[in-house]
Amino acid sequence: MRGSPSTQGEPSTSATVDDSYSADRVDDSQLFLSLPALNQAASYLAQTASFLTQCLPVPGYVGLSEEGQELVTLPPASAAGRLSVQTSSAESAGTNSSHSQAQAEFVSGGSPSQVNTGQMVPSHVFQNGASLFQGLVERARKTVRGSADDIGWLQQDQSLPTTEDGTARFLEILVSVRKNEHKLPDSVVYLLVPGLFSNHGPLYFVKTKAYFSKMGLVCHIAKIHSESSVSKNAREIKEYIEEIYWGSRKRVLLLGHSKGGVDSAAALSLYWPQLKDKVAGLVLAQSPYAGSPVASDILREGQLGDYVRLRKIMEILVSKVLKGDLQALEDLTYERRKEFLQQHPLPPEVPVVSFHTEASITPSVLTALSHVAHLELPIAADGNSTRIPVVMPLSAAMAACSQLLVVRYGEKSDGLVTRKDAEVPGSVVVRPERKLDHAWMVYSSLKEEPGDQADTSQVCEALLTLLVEVAQKRRHDLAMKDE
Repeated sequence: MRGSPSTQGEPSTSATVDDSYSADRVDDSQLFLSLPALNQAASYLAQTASFLTQCLPVPGYVGLSEEGQELVTLPPASAAGRLSVQTSSAESAGTNSSHSQAQAEFVSGGSPSQVNTGQMVPSHVFQNGASLFQGLVERARKTVRGSADDIGWLQQDQSLPTTEDGTARFLEILVSVRKNEHKLPDSVVYLLVPGLFSNHGPLYFVKTKAYFSKMGLVCHIAKIHSESSVSKNAREIKEYIEEIYWGSRKRVLLLGHSKGGVDSAAALSLYWPQLKDKVAGLVLAQSPYAGSPVASDILREGQLGDYVRLRKIMEILVSKVLKGDLQALEDLTYERRKEFLQQHPLPPEVPVVSFHTEASITPSVLTALSHVAHLELPIAADGNSTRIPVVMPLSAAMAACSQLLVVRYGEKSDGLVTRKDAEVPGSVVVRPERKLDHAWMVYSSLKEEPGDQADTSQVCEALLTLLVEVAQKRRHDLAMKDE
């Protein structure tokens, strides 16, 4: 390949468009093992991207100043042979006779001096087009993979302490609880921390609090703005704990459900020096401690939410309708949870119990209705008011979400939180086989529980009883270590 000499000794740059390409990474073809057709489409798209992104950009290209313009010659349709591109530029020498030149030759089997009369196109068009296409491919690849690379990320960190299986002991305690053998001490105060949208569910944890009060235990429900950010709720929980402690001189046992568990853990991480003498332990029930694929797929850039405007819908719902902060949901994405846990890990001396379940996807859940509130009618002539239960098909919604996570990621979940993401490193983990969705823990069903199954209040009691045992064992181990 030859190029015309540059004027006034200026250097010229040459670039050759290569028609070879390499196969894309093998990992890109393993997007969905359960969806072969989508897997093949993603693999083909990745190989096409690799080919075009190597063919379109001009190697060695550098930005030109305003005095020069880089051109690429496009050969006529009838031309045959190998395409060679040569560009040259020159700056003005200060005289009217000197000027900039840019030439490109198309060489075929004819004379070397033959000049092509093809159309001249700026090469940055090729480069910009290649960058745009590559960006679209990366966005599509990210959308297809979704949260596949994030689910269970906390369990994969070998530097973190391992968990301990406490399922067997939990089931033993649950049997005793159902026999009215209660072992929870009255030397502590029990604080129940609700999750998202609890302000709009007046029956959230109400049944459990009444159950604890009947046993003579002091129990409170944290009245926080659940639609606020994790850091804001952590500060409010910290103030709750201090108020309870200074009022009763008793330590506090925390049970947080869903985001309430994340908020409670954040309070201990951020304010542990002030709370270490006031908190006896923490139970996280169905909490997305490592993040939630549902929140990530809705809000994170490049996910499915971008294509159906779910982000905008959720912003209107949370900010305008519920008067909350969208950051409450953003804080549950994998990106935010990774950032927070790296900066504020949970203190290792805190006794922790993790509890997670799997939602049922049987047809029977489609008819199940959860009692989330009640509507009180005006007082009638007899002086008695009438209450009408407000119900929602929460079980059906959780079953649909759970099935979606199974199909897309092959992961078991309670409908919102995968089992892998609900386990806190170093905690005692309860993994029951009983199928319970995310809303079961706080909202009772209109149908009575089967006679051989524990209800929500009994499960909470068993979890807190297990936490007391874990805390006692830890204190004993520390005492033996000091001796």
